[in-house]
Formats: sequence, structure tokens, C-alpha cells
Amino acid sequence: MRVGLVQINSQEDRQHNVTRALALVDEAVAQGAQFVAMPECVNYLGRGEFHPANAETLNGPTASAFAAAAKRHGIWLHGGSILEVTNTPGKHYNTNIVFDPHGNKVAVYRKIHLFDVDIAPGSYRESDTYLPGDQIVTTDMNGVTLGLSICYDVRFPELYRLLALAGAKIITVPAAFTAFTGKDHWEVLLRARAIENQAYVLAPAQWGEHPVGRHCYGRSMIINPWGTVMATAPDGEGVVVATLDMQELERLRKSVPSLANRRPQIYTW
Repeated sequence: MRVGLVQINSQEDRQHNVTRALALVDEAVAQGAQFVAMPECVNYLGRGEFHPANAETLNGPTASAFAAAAKRHGIWLHGGSILEVTNTPGKHYNTNIVFDPHGNKVAVYRKIHLFDVDIAPGSYRESDTYLPGDQIVTTDMNGVTLGLSICYDVRFPELYRLLALAGAKIITVPAAFTAFTGKDHWEVLLRARAIENQAYVLAPAQWGEHPVGRHCYGRSMIINPWGTVMATAPDGEGVVVATLDMQELERLRKSVPSLANRRPQIYTW
């Protein structure tokens, strides 16, 4: 399976962001990608006070544009994440949607872990404007199980182990990772999740400066189950592609059967 990741610098112009993201999807497809994944906050990355004006339903204009692109190209398309409308005033979900080659919506995942931290250059409180999801999500993609996560989730290995136990062989981590944490943690965490779960990890990322002085790290990565980085995006917008070898994944899981050697009966607290 040939996969492609979109790296973008989303701002507060939602239509421009979507148009640019779709142009990068076209680039990935031109390089042979059969599955393309976009980053977190792909259609809007800006000030919280404008979240309500940019939140959409799962059948809104962004999702509809992505569904049409998946159908037009005949690809599996991971729509990064969008602000999803909720019934709670002032709160939204951080939601990603996966589309099949016919443009059908086959999976919806809402970010479980919210980024509430105090680090340089300031505090982040996603819980001020987001609601957390409460479901772990996988979906079948031509016989290969895809596991879904978003950004800060990568710091919680429990989620990824459960995805692996649910059969995930490819796990997506769309992100808007801060530059401050990214320089030390981004690659380390992604490679750890790949190694410990013996899965391909696909991490499309936001890059560059965004409103209110936020800087995203970029470095979108495709990592194999051995933990080797197969492809990394340089600074700037663009795409990276690589070919995943699912037979090699199966050989690795047989030769180093760490998932099979688990002893859950003694893991109780």
C-alpha cells in the first residue's frame, strides 16, 4: 500500500485551508498514494473565539469536499481533523473522518485526550473549547485494520495498545504538535508507539507559525513497525509518500512476538 501525508500551514481562512489541503492531496495521488492522510485542525487553526463560526457537522462543507476528493481519486482519505459542532455551547469536538474510495464516511474519531498543559511559551487549555471523545476507533481498509488517534493522544500508550489489540496494523496520528515539545518528543513518541505495537505509524502534521504566536513543529513522518523512519517532511508545506509492506509487518510480528507474549493476567493494579 502506498501512502501519502499532507503537511500544511493552516490559518484562519477555512476555505483557503481546504483548497490548499486538497491541492496537496492531488500531489500525493500523483506520486502514487492510495491512502492519503491530512493533519489535525486541517481546515482551521486559529483563535478560540472564532471556533463557533468555523465548526461544522460531519456532513458539512469540509467533509463534503473531502468525500468528493476521495471519490474522484478513488483513494482512502483521512480528513485530518475538523472542529465538529456539538450541543454544548462554546464547546466542540476535535474530530477526524475517514472516507473510502467511493467517498463514503467509514470512520469517525473524536480526540480523547485534551491538551491541557503549562509549558513555554504559555498555557494550553483545549478543554476550554473542546469536549473529549470517549470511543476508541478502528476501521477496515481493504482487509487492513486502521487505528485512529490525534496529536496529544500519542503520549498515552494505553490507547495505542488497545488499538493494536483491536487488530490495528496502521495507526494515524494527525497533529499540530508544538515546536517547543516537538523538537524533543515528536519523533521519540511516534517511534515508540510503532515499536511497542508493531504497527505502521502515519503522522501528518501542521507546520510553521499560526495565529496568536503558535508555532507547529511539522516533520510529518511515516514509520515502520521496526521503528525506522521511512519518510520525513522537511520544513514547509508539501507531501511525503512511502510504500507499506504488510507482509513484512506480519514477518516481524512472528519473529519478535511481543504482542503474542503479553501476560495480561498479571497486569492488574
